[in-house]
Amino acid sequence: MSTEPGPEPAENPADVAEAGDGTEAETADGTGTGDATSADGAEAPADGAEAPADGTSEAEATGGAEGPGDGTEAGAVTPGGVVAGGNSEAEAGDDAAGAGAGAAEAGGAEGAGGKQLSEAEAELAAQRLERERIERRKAERKGPVTAGAKLSGTAADLLAAVRAVESGAKPVATVFADPEPAPRRPAPEPGPVRRDVPVPGRAPGAAPAPAPESVQAVRRVLARGGAPETLAPAVAAALGEGADEMLGADPWQLLRVPGVRPEQADGFARALLGADCRPDDERRGRAVTGWLLEQAALAGHTALELPRLTATLAQRGVPDPDAAVRSTLAEGEALAFQDALEEPGAPAPRAARGAEDGEDEAEEERPVRVLIGLERYALAEESLADGLARLAGSVPKQDGSPEDWERAAASARGSAAELVRAVAEHGLVLHTGGEAALAEPAALLRAARGLGLRAWACAPGPLGRLRFAALCAPGEDAPGAAAPPVATVAGLLAGAEGPGRDPEGALDLDLLVVVDAPQLDVEAAALLTESLPDGARLVLSGDPAVLWSAGPGRVFADLLAARICPQIASRRPDPGPLGELVSGIGAGELTQVEAPGKEIVIVPVREPGEAVHRTVQLVSDSVPRAFGVPAEETRVITPGHGGPAGTRALNAALKERLNPGPGRFGGFDPGDLVVHSPVPGRTLPGRVTGADAEGLRLSCADGTAVVVPRDQVESRVRHGWALTAHQAAGGRWPAVVVVLPGDAAQTLSRPWVYTAFGRAERHLSVVHGVDQALPRAVAEVPGKPRTTRLPFLLAPQAPAED
Repeated sequence: MSTEPGPEPAENPADVAEAGDGTEAETADGTGTGDATSADGAEAPADGAEAPADGTSEAEATGGAEGPGDGTEAGAVTPGGVVAGGNSEAEAGDDAAGAGAGAAEAGGAEGAGGKQLSEAEAELAAQRLERERIERRKAERKGPVTAGAKLSGTAADLLAAVRAVESGAKPVATVFADPEPAPRRPAPEPGPVRRDVPVPGRAPGAAPAPAPESVQAVRRVLARGGAPETLAPAVAAALGEGADEMLGADPWQLLRVPGVRPEQADGFARALLGADCRPDDERRGRAVTGWLLEQAALAGHTALELPRLTATLAQRGVPDPDAAVRSTLAEGEALAFQDALEEPGAPAPRAARGAEDGEDEAEEERPVRVLIGLERYALAEESLADGLARLAGSVPKQDGSPEDWERAAASARGSAAELVRAVAEHGLVLHTGGEAALAEPAALLRAARGLGLRAWACAPGPLGRLRFAALCAPGEDAPGAAAPPVATVAGLLAGAEGPGRDPEGALDLDLLVVVDAPQLDVEAAALLTESLPDGARLVLSGDPAVLWSAGPGRVFADLLAARICPQIASRRPDPGPLGELVSGIGAGELTQVEAPGKEIVIVPVREPGEAVHRTVQLVSDSVPRAFGVPAEETRVITPGHGGPAGTRALNAALKERLNPGPGRFGGFDPGDLVVHSPVPGRTLPGRVTGADAEGLRLSCADGTAVVVPRDQVESRVRHGWALTAHQAAGGRWPAVVVVLPGDAAQTLSRPWVYTAFGRAERHLSVVHGVDQALPRAVAEVPGKPRTTRLPFLLAPQAPAED
């Protein structure tokens, strides 16, 4: 690695971002401090997991310190105590946790017409399938939640409560022996999920925007409580029909709107209810419980352990946390579970041994944990476990003779041959490896199609799809060949891409290869497995060292740990100095790497303003001059959106140097590099091509032309020269500049560094201002744990140990 000489003085004040008072970690919206506590009372993920742009940081989720600098950009607090507006959804991008946060969004961005559905349409259809799946799963639940062992005290009361609710009986008096509660509202129907739609019209089944009269009625209620009336469309979308009556009867329902925090909802309730507003109001306890579970999902958890949830409720000023949880369960707003804990020498779960062994009930007892989770993630995780068990335990269809498969394997090399042989005999296979290892699933895809299988691949995001499609593309000697059979997950599920569905509704394929599998959240993974026909094969391929999914769950990591199917580890190393550096980081070592061609350059800086100046210098001058990589093919990656060296400050400085202009349309000019987020959790790079009365016109990396309406530009589009690591995950660029300002030292972790450094193909510059915090993060800071149920649900499928 080489080191550049010290920086030159700034030539123009616009080249240096204004200094602030700290760097924000990648939290819920890219704001907030890196050491903030998450909704489960634990620290926010150090892996930089970001969640939807709702203006709420993970610090805010639990009463922790609010993020510095731009962390307060959620809006001004009004006399009612409610924030007006929130941070940009586009800033959440791929960092967003998923579709749930989009429930408060109205309208849609418009895209160019054509036969191929846009990313937004695909997401709409995928979310429609998700809602249908949840309803199916709810209808299939005929009994109480499965228990793992006997409980006592509060935990036993909670289980009794949820059993009574699920069976339709009245909960026993000892469980709900609280003071006279406030009248309970009817459980609302889920609000419509709002998504972008293309210019020609809405995607089939897309939910319309809230009716104007509904928005106006909500606006009147907000005005009575002193809340910003600009929240009306979001409230109407989140609460659905009768939103005004629901909000008037239960002011804390305002917490269902992304960006609103408990203290702000409390201010609204005080203004609306007057003397009737009390901290021990049952409605408040339920709302704060649901809000904390949503915040936990944004941090990657699919459920929370009961003690952590009640402790965090107490921190949020809920006088009786146990009663709040019981009320939430009784209203059906959350589910309770008992999961057996594995301890050395403990008897195996009954599900794993079979119920016919007849052993004494006392021997069945084992330590358990009680978990509370939102229904959508609980059902998704159960559905995923069922689907994975079906695939792992089934015999795939006999597509091709054993001799044909063996010939296909013999034509491959090394671990690619092992992958082909494993897929020949098993319905579920895991494949791990770095960037170079992607050639192996590409070889599998070609071999399977050569055997006549209907084989497809997909990636969680458009960047990953483009990257893998380039590997699978026919060579120049095959003019007129069909396009590579590679889709995005959303496009595949919606039918916008891929083979479509068979008459029974399953995907019309024999083999599905999912690349970038660590980026799959639990809901997307559940939909994929449910959509596969009987006898199909599923291969999940990815690098286990990268950042986990932006949405809830850790599907790939949990599956690797469960060991319920064959696992093929690639032996193909990533080449060159960059490959050596990234491989060492994955092993927990930041090694000194020889880079004779200056593939890796370290640029030391002393403070964030200097970091911004040096970054602009690298992108606009040094890298193009030394390596021939134009500025538009270089990406900057930094730990967060806010702060003096976050994406906002860096993008402002880069625009000033690379494409200066007045920003006549929402701060954008033709030629600006941008990222478009049609829905939370989806980030698509593009370039501004123009603007007119319809909106901002973009040309996106996947070849689609999109028109973003004027009123959605601020929330759906942001400049894209600088990204966060989660937004960059799945993509690779010829040159990457990673910015590590000194105030970001506490936000770094091994997965973050691995992901950021691994985005570079030819050259990596590190603007280094964190001193020893970088090697310490690589050696000592793994990704923050996530609470999930998938390991417990998969335990019966694991082979018994000798």
